[in-house]
Amino acid sequence: MHLILGVMRKLTHGSRQGAKIGRNQQGNHEVTGLHVSERAHIILPYHRYLDGLDKKIGTTGRGIGPTYADKINRIGLRFGDIDEVRKDNSWYESTVTRMNASLDAAGCSQRISVEDLTADVNWIWDNYASSIGNTGLMLDNALKMDEHVILEGAQGCLLDIDQGTFPFVTSSITSRGNSTHGAGIHPGHVTEVIGITKAYITRVGNGAMPTELEDETGDHLGTVGHEFGTTTGRKRRCGWFDAVVMRHANRINGFTGLALTKLDVLGGLDELKICVAYELDGKEIREMPSSASALARCKPIYISMPGFPSHSLTEWLGIAKKANDEGLGYSVLPSAAQHYIKQVENLVGVPCTSVGVGPDRDATIDRVD
Repeated sequence: MHLILGVMRKLTHGSRQGAKIGRNQQGNHEVTGLHVSERAHIILPYHRYLDGLDKKIGTTGRGIGPTYADKINRIGLRFGDIDEVRKDNSWYESTVTRMNASLDAAGCSQRISVEDLTADVNWIWDNYASSIGNTGLMLDNALKMDEHVILEGAQGCLLDIDQGTFPFVTSSITSRGNSTHGAGIHPGHVTEVIGITKAYITRVGNGAMPTELEDETGDHLGTVGHEFGTTTGRKRRCGWFDAVVMRHANRINGFTGLALTKLDVLGGLDELKICVAYELDGKEIREMPSSASALARCKPIYISMPGFPSHSLTEWLGIAKKANDEGLGYSVLPSAAQHYIKQVENLVGVPCTSVGVGPDRDATIDRVD
């Protein structure tokens, strides 16, 4: 998990349990219960300007990629550096000169001024200085005291900058290994790895997707599954479950179990399919090629199985409640759904520890051995 935080003066409200960002009764900006890593890089307006130029990759346009570029080039601004540069006029001048040269070279008409950059940096310091600290040490101490810690990242495995469908990827490492590294703690703290996957495949934006369905079945998955991007609102591309992709994800992350979600969305389809391999230039392959152009030429090789009836959310909730209350596990599901789960487990080589049959938390069925 990379700790990259963009702070904009317009975004001065929001909350999470234990941390609040907002305004006090006097109308002043107030931050409580929030700890920001001193090593976290800051997204500035300049980064957003650059990110808005290239639409080919399908990014969110929030400046994350250009911020990573500055990080790799070792010129990015981190929270822990603010106090060192906030009163340094020469830093502002050289940074603005570099930023505007980059904007000009990229064909962007917008420009950064010393006054604006100074105001942004000092606003961040004035409002967040008390929150900046060594969060890695904080987490390590908490774990040594047997406290529970949740590391929350974003994006799926196939959007990983190294192991994903390059170049149609995000800017960070999205695998299990980076969760602890980015948080500043050692990987031995993690002993259980749950791979979360839908019962079908989705993708937002460009990039090859061998099992994509551009027919009535694809429309069914998108409509019933409410498949729209969380950040962009764009319609997600939908396709059959891809075991080739999931084996790749498992090899990288070492799943101890799978959480198979949205099984209910498959309800009502007469026939279900799972991709078990690809055909690339006339040859069968069982691993995902690294080349984007090669992946685009891959044709899915499927196995087929019968579908199962659709149910209302209320009916699925009743099925899940019976399964969990009586310790029946997946045995309460339609036989075709049980067969589908077993096929996923066999093809990926990982047991499904839970199955989701609806958007509610209570619509999750736990595995019973």
